[in-house]
Amino acid sequence: MASSLTPLLNRLPQQGQLTWIGLRPERGQPPQSVSEAQIHLEQGLVGDHFRGRPGSLRQITLVQQEHLSVVAALLGQASLDPALLRRNLVVRGINLLALKDQRFAIGEVILEGTRPCAPCSKMETALGPGGFNALRGHGGLCARVVQPGWIRVGDPVRLWLEAQ
Repeated sequence: MASSLTPLLNRLPQQGQLTWIGLRPERGQPPQSVSEAQIHLEQGLVGDHFRGRPGSLRQITLVQQEHLSVVAALLGQASLDPALLRRNLVVRGINLLALKDQRFAIGEVILEGTRPCAPCSKMETALGPGGFNALRGHGGLCARVVQPGWIRVGDPVRLWLEAQ
């Protein structure tokens, strides 16, 4: 990363908001919407069947709410239920890609964006024909847990710098 970009990468004045939390208690089941969830350092989202491994690059998955309408439009639909995307969290008001390789806070939890969350072949079944391609570029972000705690719908989402 060029040093001239570092100040820009570390300046993200927008603050987002957590709008949806989904837990999948069993493999193959759709996520259940909950208003709060506990995030564990090793397990990721408590109550979600996919726990990742401690330090895994994909303990939690996020998608940007603004992209739900884009994907819906690409599929010729009026709206899209976030549970269909099989992501854990939906946030709005902040560019998730700007959080890649950055630490960010959601409520009292600190996560680190690790990589884009690419769609899987299950999207073709969940969203219908063309679902996989509609989600390409809009799949969200994978993250690992840095500091555990509780998150709640409505919590702010913001860049977290250690100097804070």
